[in-house]
Amino acid sequence: MISRLTGILAAKRAPQILIDCNGVGYEADVSMTTFYRLPEVGERISIWTHLLVKDDSHSLVGFNDEQERKLFRQLIRINGVGPKMALTILSGIDDQKFGLCILNNDVAMLTRLPGVGKKTAERLIIEMRDKVEILAGDSPAAEVASGGHSIMSEAIEALQALGYRPADAEKMISRAQQQDGAPTSASELIKKALQASVKA
Repeated sequence: MISRLTGILAAKRAPQILIDCNGVGYEADVSMTTFYRLPEVGERISIWTHLLVKDDSHSLVGFNDEQERKLFRQLIRINGVGPKMALTILSGIDDQKFGLCILNNDVAMLTRLPGVGKKTAERLIIEMRDKVEILAGDSPAAEVASGGHSIMSEAIEALQALGYRPADAEKMISRAQQQDGAPTSASELIKKALQASVKA
């Protein structure tokens, strides 16, 4: 099993990255929490990974730290929560807020995440209650460059990849751009949009 990759960040376009490990390129999907912390393209990177094995494909999911990977692995064990939804959860809410939702039985907050219905939120609360100790600690976002794509279009595409409908993604990005302190990168814009969605 591929558990960790260290190499050069060859490309990044949310939610996917490409890492060159001694001439071999590995693609991995990442949460926006991890994406915020990525270095510039061309710089050295080391990420934790989880290998997803299906009948017709093998794919990698990457994480900034082992704690995020542990949470991902716990989430995908829950009935009704697949890898895509687990990444969406990790992208839309940080560890501490997720832990508070579990401890406070906050179904309403969880159902604001795309794809998470009431039954799934209730199941998360029940099955994750005894595991919230792994959720301690902040996950500060890091600035990253947006590459050759426009900030707005890249941010909209990233939200669509996380499960938001195109019209909803455009509205979220438009609202985020109107907030105080104009975002200077696609990553910052995505972060503001997701935070506003959770608070709404």
